[in-house]
Parts: sequence; C-alpha cells; structure tokens
Amino acid sequence: MIRRNTRVFIAVLIIFVLAALVVLPVDEGLLGKRGVRLGLDLQGGIHIVYRADLSSVKADEQAGAIEGVVAVLGNRVNPLGVTEPLIQKQGSDRVVLELPGLSISDKEKESLSRVAILEFGELATDDEEAKWENELGRWKPATASINGEEKELTSRYFKENTFIGRDDIGRIELHFEWDEEGSQLSAEITGRLAVNKEPLAIFEGGEPLLGDNGRPIAPLVQSTIVDRGVITGLSFNESTRLSKQLNAGRLPVPLEIIYDQTVSPILGSDFVDMSVRAGLIGMVVVMLFMIFYYRVSGFLASLALIFYGALVMALFKLIPVTLTLAGLGGFILSIGMAVDANVLIFERMKEELRTGRTLGAAIEVGFSRAWTAIKDSNITTFIVCGILYWLGSSIVASAPVMGFALTLFIGVAVSMFTAITVTRTLLRLFVGTPLALRIRLFSPHLGGKDV
Repeated sequence: MIRRNTRVFIAVLIIFVLAALVVLPVDEGLLGKRGVRLGLDLQGGIHIVYRADLSSVKADEQAGAIEGVVAVLGNRVNPLGVTEPLIQKQGSDRVVLELPGLSISDKEKESLSRVAILEFGELATDDEEAKWENELGRWKPATASINGEEKELTSRYFKENTFIGRDDIGRIELHFEWDEEGSQLSAEITGRLAVNKEPLAIFEGGEPLLGDNGRPIAPLVQSTIVDRGVITGLSFNESTRLSKQLNAGRLPVPLEIIYDQTVSPILGSDFVDMSVRAGLIGMVVVMLFMIFYYRVSGFLASLALIFYGALVMALFKLIPVTLTLAGLGGFILSIGMAVDANVLIFERMKEELRTGRTLGAAIEVGFSRAWTAIKDSNITTFIVCGILYWLGSSIVASAPVMGFALTLFIGVAVSMFTAITVTRTLLRLFVGTPLALRIRLFSPHLGGKDV
C-alpha cells in the first residue's frame, strides 16, 4: 500500500509540475503556446449573430451553404487583423461572429455580410440614371447581358487567386481572374469601355473605394478583358488591400444581422481584475477555514486546492476554453464544490475515528463511504451543465451561458479527481508515522483522546 501510494504521489507531483509550466506566465507558459483565451466581456470586442436566408437553397444543400458562409466570413475577417476570431454555426441558419479586442463601424459590419463586397461602375450619361455620384462624376452599375438577362459586375465573379506582381520595369500590377460567368460580363463591359478608353470605378457599400490619396479608385480600361487581366497604377498598399477584398469570396446566401453587441475593452479589463481578486479572496478564505476547522486534513485539502487551481487553469489554456465573466463565475463556484467534497470526506473520517478506528482505516472507509454522495451530486451537476451548454448553443447571446456550463463542468470534474485522489494520497503519507497517533491533528473536534 505504501509503495503504491508513493507511486501515485509521484504521479500527482509530476502532473502538478506540468500544469504549473503550462500556466506559468513567463513566455506565455513554457508548455503552453498562448495565454488563456478571454471572451468579449473580459477583453472587449464585437459579438454579431447573422441569420442566413436559405429560402432559395435546397434542403439537402443548406448545411453546405452555412459552411460556405463560415469560410467566406473567415476570409473577410482576416484583413481586419483579428488574432483569434470566432466564427461558428448556431442552429440551422445562424452564424456567430466574435472579434475580440476589436471595434469596427456599422458600415464594416454590414460589409462583412454582403453577398459581394465590391461593385463596379461606369460613367453615366445625362439621360441615364446614376446610382453613385462623386468627384469623378455620375456613375451607374457596370452591367452586361447573359442569355438575355442583365447582370451587374461585382466581386462575386472573381476567382480567389488574386495576387500582386510587377511588370518588366518594376511597376506594381494586381493580377486577377474571372470565373466563367464573370468572363462573359467582363468581355462585354470592358469591350465597350476600351473603345473610348473609359474608367471602371470600384465601389464598396455604395461608396467609392478610396486610394491612399483619398481619391476614388477608377482604373482606365485600355483593352478588352476576358478571363484574366491586371490593374495598374495602384500603390502597394492599395493593391494589397484590394487583393484581400477580391480574395474574400462571395457569400453563398444573403445574411442579416439579428444581434449585435460591442463591449468596451476598459470595462472588460475591470471585470478581469475584479474576478481575479474575488477568486483569490475566495480561495484564501476557504483554505483558512479548512485549516482552522480540520487542522492537518484541512491543510492537505488546501494543498489539493492549489493543485486543483493549477490543473484547471492549464486545461483552460490547452483546450482552449474561451473564458467569459460567467465562465469565471462557474470556475469560482467549482472551487467551493471542490472543498465541499473534502468536507464530506473529513466528516465521514470523523465518524470512523469516533468508533475507534485507526487513521489509516478511517481514511479508507471515509473516502469509500463519501464517494457515493460525491459521485451522485457531481453527476447531477454534469447533467445540468450539459443541458445549459446544449440550450446555450441555440440562444443568440449564448456565450455567457455556454461559458458558465463549460467551466463549471471542467471544474467539477477536476475537483472529483483532486478530492478522491490527491487529498487521499496526501493523507496516506501520514499513515504509519507518529503523527497518525495524534488523532486531534486530523479531527480536532472529535472529543476523544489521542491514541
């Protein structure tokens, strides 16, 4: 028994050291590639829920359409410079977009949800209706006819392989390629514009796309462009920005914003400070109570609680868990539940010691009899966590609910391990030592005498 307990103790010690290396703040953790991922309510950012219009999509193709929306939104978000955007499906027709640490305008939010990001326009004559007007004149959508149907030329027809190159004398060129339908539109539009050498302006969300000089980008069409071509006269920054937008792709279905929340980074920072302070105060108070009431047993339970905290934080970092304010609440609640298991065990030990059992026997019987109550209570908690997470996955503002359920589940699971394995292993170290004869050190309120 002693040899087996020693092996378990060494294993526990190794797990603690590895967990501490993951949590260690130096270089974001020696074994962890990055710090704990914070939710929007803790670090600020934007939470948007889009609803996809699937009315024109066949039932067996709707899942694929939503997957396409997630992929295209990912391409469109990347140029915004977000380090860890969260884009995921919610239900059958919703997509959740979270941009941590970022603030964007309403116009940019709408641009992310447009089927095609960019539109192309040609100069309108006095007798033609103009859709846009700017310093370069009055503009109308560049259109062409395909099989008798008039269609507008937009970025939906670009292949996602646009790149930047240079010509023989070092001038920057933006290379692009149309798909089959785009080639037909481009051939007709650029064919008629090239005759008079007219410009083809680029618009975004009803506004002209502006260059570095603040003027609209309107390249002059010099020849008919069929399947592929180049845009010249742009700066490197303009070419890079335009290339990213053209490679962003076309949404397979229209999107509508049904929920939009922006959280201040300053408010999020205050939440983090208060939550960490509350967690530390809670742990210290609980540890002091356990040591005061259960003496050596309480001290060992406090050591197990430190192990618990390190292991849970390591799991949060490695999974990784997006930690929200509600998630922090779940974690702090699980601390109390971790100690609750120890209280059940120590009270059972007290009953066994009162009957005259030795410390070793009281430890084994106490843990064995308390296990049933601990197991049943934690299983019910797991069930509740599962229900909360499942319901949260179908709620528009779901992050707090899901965060609470996930952190509470992980915390309770780890607390079972620490209470049953770590605390018992530490207590067993005292069996067979002179301290084991001093029963009052392990149960000071027993009312009996030391052996």
